[in-house]
Amino acid sequence: MDAYETARTRAVAQGFVYVPANEIAVEATLDEILARLDKINVGSPIATAEADAALGLVEPSAAPISEAFTIYCEKICAVDLKNKSAAQVKNWTKVKRRAVNNFIALCGDLPMNAITRSHARQVYDWWSGRVNPTDGTKPLHANSANKDFTNLRTLYERYWAYQGDEERENPFRNLRFKNVVYKDIPPFETDWIQSKILVSGVFDGLNVEARCIVYALIETGCRPSEIANLRPEHIILDHDIPHLQIRPQAKRELKSKSANRDVPLLGVSLKAMRRCPKGFPRYREKSDSLSATLSKAFKTRGLFPTADHRIYSLRHSFEKRMLEAELDYGLRCKLIGHYNNRPDYGDGGSLAFRRDQLSRIVLNDAHLKI
Repeated sequence: MDAYETARTRAVAQGFVYVPANEIAVEATLDEILARLDKINVGSPIATAEADAALGLVEPSAAPISEAFTIYCEKICAVDLKNKSAAQVKNWTKVKRRAVNNFIALCGDLPMNAITRSHARQVYDWWSGRVNPTDGTKPLHANSANKDFTNLRTLYERYWAYQGDEERENPFRNLRFKNVVYKDIPPFETDWIQSKILVSGVFDGLNVEARCIVYALIETGCRPSEIANLRPEHIILDHDIPHLQIRPQAKRELKSKSANRDVPLLGVSLKAMRRCPKGFPRYREKSDSLSATLSKAFKTRGLFPTADHRIYSLRHSFEKRMLEAELDYGLRCKLIGHYNNRPDYGDGGSLAFRRDQLSRIVLNDAHLKI
């Protein structure tokens, strides 16, 4: 690492940008090559070092992949992470670290310039045995394997670009499992929500914040993390039309630009937010804790119709109810926070319009006390 950085510094002192020798050979003009040679003081004690710097003969740093991953997180992606919360950074890092750890377990903590296609194939073969096992064990989803390859490929590419070697061939190129079938999360049927979930006393024993988050999801279609991380200033109850403002925060990003939206509060969701007008500090930046708590609450009470249902099924139910009520596609995208591929000619309608449209799908909660 030091030798490479020293060569880059020395090249700048000579009046050049450090360029690897193979790029000089292909791209530099004869005049540039001669100018680089002319800078070498043959009689100097450091002539060899000057030549190495001018002609790009020092191999870029050979940090082990574990160290390269640290550089990737702390330097290369620093700007990408600056607006994420601590929990978001942790989640972002977790899956990428898994890919690196899997590689190290199989191939060792190799220097980045020692990783070859044979190592990438070794990882592929290992995943193949887990995705399509022949010993009767339960197969893992190929999506997990593909995430590993995406993360290893990106780490390799961005690390070497950071070192100034953008043309280095990526050993993880084009490795992925095809024909992956993704299992959609099914929605709760409306009758199920009405007869099983919107029942007085069904959540007795569950803490108030977790209970209210469930109810807040039903008539807003928000992501659980969007509700759990609401700030008091984004819960607008003293308004002609009570609503939630789903907004990015100083240290928390939204999932996408289209997730930035205003959602009217109706029915049981309005009741829930009036019960928790300051939000849900118990679960703020604690998505894993919230997920575990709600999943356990639903399983122990028999509120999942199938093994494929999740808490996220409430969001899918909201979307399905809007579809079946024939709400406009653009409005559905705006309310759910999805990207709309149609041209956007307005703001998605006033709060009053959104409230009136959503009133067509509101479930009966008159009997429910929160």
